Amino acid sequence: MLTADYDILGVKPGDLVLDLGCGFGRHAYEFARRGAAIVALDAGIDEVRQVRDTFGAMLDANEIEAHAKAGVVQGDALHLPFADGTFDRVICSEVLEHIPDDEGAMAELSRVLSPGGTMAITVPRFGPELVNWALSNEYHDTPGGHVRLYRRSVLTERLGTAGLTPFNSHHAHGLHSPYWWLKCAVGPKNDDNPLVKAYHKLLVWDIVKGPKTTKVAEQILSPLIGKSFVIYLTKTPSAHTAPVAS
Repeated sequence: MLTADYDILGVKPGDLVLDLGCGFGRHAYEFARRGAAIVALDAGIDEVRQVRDTFGAMLDANEIEAHAKAGVVQGDALHLPFADGTFDRVICSEVLEHIPDDEGAMAELSRVLSPGGTMAITVPRFGPELVNWALSNEYHDTPGGHVRLYRRSVLTERLGTAGLTPFNSHHAHGLHSPYWWLKCAVGPKNDDNPLVKAYHKLLVWDIVKGPKTTKVAEQILSPLIGKSFVIYLTKTPSAHTAPVAS
């Protein structure tokens, strides 16, 4: 289940890509399939180990080329272990809402992106996320949980201060907002609720099968109630500290 559009991001074979906060690797694997050299970074050791093992399994199954370059790093978003301008593309999906010093993380993301490179940032969309917060404190008030809600203008201004200029945006995962509203209404950890289980089965079916019916539903619902906001940015040689208008 991809949140970012790789064609908008401009991914090409041979690009050096950073997936910051890779989680269990959903975006990183697609970069590898497309022939990019991918570095997947996460703070969690369990995530790092699983992504490493999955890259190995993909290689064994010929899902990626034998000469594919894929690395996994455990690291801190506020102190990235890479030189300035290292990466052609950067993705940071559903991460910034977890980081107290989000502006510090944005500055690091901008620092390691090459001038002229592109970046995709995804965060929970303000409206659907506000419903989750209103329905359940447990949803966000938990160790490692969400520490803020982002309005588009605030996110854009902060990324602009970091030297990044937006060039496209969209919303994603229209089918997922009602699922999380339901989970928050019955309790975020109540996975045995019959309605939750039924909706989860629908989402898995959509991910595995990709039927036309759910694709059409996503196209209709994402602009209206899509759970994620996706913004694409570039770094120009002279852009460092000047904020952009929201």
